[in-house]
Amino acid sequence: MRKEVIVISLGGSVVVPDNIDIKFLKNFKILIQRYSNKYKFILVIGGGKTARRYIDAVKSILKKANNKKLDWIGIRATWLNAEFVKIIFENQSYDIVVDNPNKKVKFDKILVAGGWKPGWSTDYDAVLLAKNYNAKTIINMTNIEYLYNKDPRKNKDAKKIKKIDWTGFRKIVGNKWIPGMNVLFDPIAAKEAQKLKLKLILIGNNLNNFKEFLDGKKFKGSVVE
Repeated sequence: MRKEVIVISLGGSVVVPDNIDIKFLKNFKILIQRYSNKYKFILVIGGGKTARRYIDAVKSILKKANNKKLDWIGIRATWLNAEFVKIIFENQSYDIVVDNPNKKVKFDKILVAGGWKPGWSTDYDAVLLAKNYNAKTIINMTNIEYLYNKDPRKNKDAKKIKKIDWTGFRKIVGNKWIPGMNVLFDPIAAKEAQKLKLKLILIGNNLNNFKEFLDGKKFKGSVVE
């Protein structure tokens, strides 16, 4: 039986919220291993605080920082995080980190990817990987469980959105990518995902909740399609 391919955009905010979240990653590894007989997993790793600290430092030193160069700092940070994730999966992961989502490889293990080019985040790389490996669904794991109509940290009246179409979603996330920006899903990625008619699951970082999704049960999160 052919396994379904699932692409997980693992946000840097989950891997490195401040320091490396070892407890989360230990349990994430166990869960992915447990379901590897049912799914083929592609893990796309974000830059997190590692990227943001360097980007902020450059902005503090230079009066006018070049966005393309800032993006390269973020990309290099994703490579470091991706190499780390690949290593902790030991011999169950493909032997190199994918740094070009359009360069297709044959794999029967867990595929781990980092960033590719300036101009977007690893969310966009996740969309391209979904396209090239015929995945219909992208799981977006961040530190936020639901999509809201406005920032819940700043607006007490913000409302959860459990289901939305791509047009509505893109109105919320906007159209422009800025290096180091803290957004639920990259606007450039959202545009491409809409074109490809992909399904996006925004699921937060609760692994019991993620397990419910993998089991085909009811889960907490938002669906974009």
